[in-house]
Amino acid sequence: MPLAIILLQQQPAANPIMSFLPLVFIVAIFYFLVFMPMQRQKKQQAQMLANLEAGAEVVTTGGIVGTIVSISGDLLIMRVKPDNVKLQVSRSAVSSVVKTEAAREEKK
Repeated sequence: MPLAIILLQQQPAANPIMSFLPLVFIVAIFYFLVFMPMQRQKKQQAQMLANLEAGAEVVTTGGIVGTIVSISGDLLIMRVKPDNVKLQVSRSAVSSVVKTEAAREEKK
C-alpha cells in the first residue's frame, strides 16, 4: 500500500460525549473546591449576623473591636474602649464575634 493512502485513511469518529467528559470533570472539581466552601462560608456569616446580641464583643470589617450595646434592625450601637465611645455601625459591617455574653458568663 502506498504511504499516501495510509495517511489519508480516516480514523473512526470519536464519540462526541467523550470529548466533553474532561470539561465536565473540570467543572465538577471547580464546583466542589470553590463554590461549595464559599456557600458554606456565606451561610455561617449570615447565621453569625442573625445571632448577634447585646453584650457580644465583635470585630468590624474595618478592624474596630467593640461591645454591642443595642441592636435596632440593621444598625448596631457599639461601645469602643478605652473611652467608651459609642459607634453606630451596620450589621453587615461585623466580620466576626470575639466573645458573646453567654461565653463570658460560662467563664465566671
